[in-house]
Amino acid sequence: MAAAKTAAESSQPHLNQHQSQSQNPSQSQAKSSTAAVTSDDAKAFIQAAEAELAALSLESNRAEWIYSNFITEDTASLSASVNEKMISTSVRLATEAAKYAAVELDPVNKRKLTMLRSALVLPSPLDPAKNAELAGIVAELNGLYGKGKYCLSDGRCLTQTELSVMMAESRDPALLKEIWAGWREIAKPMRPLFEREVVLANEGARDLGFANLSELWRSQYDMAPDAFSSELDRLWGQVKPLYDSLHCYVRGELNAEYGDKVVPKTGPIPAHLLGNMWAQQWGTIYPLVAPKDADPGYNVTELLAAKGYDEQKMVKQAESFFTSLGFAPLPETFWSRSLFVQPKDRDVVCHASAWDLDNEDDIRIKMCIQKTAEDFTVIHHELGHNFYQRAYKNQPFIFKNSANDGFHEAIGDTVALSITPKYLQQIGLLSDVPDASKDIGLLLKQALDKVAFLPFGLMIDQWRWKVFSGEITPANYNQAWWELREKYQGVKAPLARSEADFDPGAKYHVPGNVPYTRYFLAHILQFQFHRSLCDIAGDKGPVHRCSIYGSKEAGAKLNQMLELGASKPWPEALAVVTGTQEMDASAVLDYFAPLKVWLDEQNSAANRQCGW
Repeated sequence: MAAAKTAAESSQPHLNQHQSQSQNPSQSQAKSSTAAVTSDDAKAFIQAAEAELAALSLESNRAEWIYSNFITEDTASLSASVNEKMISTSVRLATEAAKYAAVELDPVNKRKLTMLRSALVLPSPLDPAKNAELAGIVAELNGLYGKGKYCLSDGRCLTQTELSVMMAESRDPALLKEIWAGWREIAKPMRPLFEREVVLANEGARDLGFANLSELWRSQYDMAPDAFSSELDRLWGQVKPLYDSLHCYVRGELNAEYGDKVVPKTGPIPAHLLGNMWAQQWGTIYPLVAPKDADPGYNVTELLAAKGYDEQKMVKQAESFFTSLGFAPLPETFWSRSLFVQPKDRDVVCHASAWDLDNEDDIRIKMCIQKTAEDFTVIHHELGHNFYQRAYKNQPFIFKNSANDGFHEAIGDTVALSITPKYLQQIGLLSDVPDASKDIGLLLKQALDKVAFLPFGLMIDQWRWKVFSGEITPANYNQAWWELREKYQGVKAPLARSEADFDPGAKYHVPGNVPYTRYFLAHILQFQFHRSLCDIAGDKGPVHRCSIYGSKEAGAKLNQMLELGASKPWPEALAVVTGTQEMDASAVLDYFAPLKVWLDEQNSAANRQCGW
């Protein structure tokens, strides 16, 4: 789901390596030494580890960039080789860091040590045989997902990407059900592999001093793991009434479209009808549920064409958003080294991403830009990552990252929230800002993606944490998955499921071992940041109409937070912009307040029974 190769995925693989599978531990991993370790020993280790990782990250970033822009067998081999090197180094250093966990250290070094120790997503056991077994499982799970296809009754065998396009475009319930069920067939063979992976990774987590993998994952948020879980529940409780109103409205409109036999008026919504393979975002069904007279009267894609915007001009305009806030322009190397247009002479990875090659000033984006409204927004988002990366360049290497893993995505999305009709008018794309009567359509379209995503963003790791801790056992993997999906999302499987199925495996982040809570946090934080920055900018209007474009005051406060990187606990970074150390989802409610009133009016007028 992430739109960017952010610091966590590019310049900092040691701090958040998605493929942190096992490698043979080096001798320095051994815990056989009984000699007491001192604070000086710990500081020396941290200093050496930081230098080693900084050098290795530069090698890794360059290899990854070359592979993504020149896809050949040779560049793939080079990329894989340096990735293995990065993984084995991360495993070795995390295991060694655990030896110093009880040593008294100053706050800065203690923070660095904790980050080194908890950096691994999937820690390997110290036993070499189990280590190798885990590496094989990780590779096999990734292969099963990556090679997965479903063959339709007409003989076409389609990838997940191709099937997702059909899910977004088709309005045939029978076909949608076939596609939905068909894709989940690829996950069935993953079940025994995943079960064994959990056992091995939990052993690796215990070797690092954690009770299980759930505790390790939740330990990365500057809070006690159980306190962090409670914090997520609190945030969800704040936004649930808005989600409930949206769910009720969408279910009613789908019922009107498909009838009672396909979508009952009450209960959970069948998951195959929401326009997305996982029912995680519902934006593609907007035409089915759009209000009457919702057209705002302009089309950004057409405006870009009319004003002669090419790919580079789109990026230049996004850069001017940041310079209007007081940020320094992008370096000349950004323009000479980034990829903006898909080359005609070679294969490249076109997925939009933001890169920090040297952890200083060599920032770039890689994107096959289409001259569309969607890509205009994505460019602003990606540059949000780049300006964040450059802002923390003076931090020590281990702190060259976002305050927590939700912050990087949140910053990109915060910037994108300022692409309002007001901003389009300020930059000369739009002559007149539509009146408030057009806001409902714009807000509903956003809510179908951003609000609808919230419970899905929460439940993925709710399920995994319970699996890692043993609360969910292999005997009820699938049952627990659907219980959580119904509890949080109010969606249900369109046909009977059993423990012969492994539906969690049909979502890439599960077999790929990518933590998911970051996306829930980003969807909360972006609205909190946006509201606070609008207040700093002195905008007195509705927050959904606010753009911070041109506000040096908002830019200075934003930069102050970005410069901290990961050097301070995230509540301290949060307070720089928001004035509070507590995440607050009320900003989501403020942003969508007019929509909530409208949804409740529609639901009441139709006499809908909300809830499930």
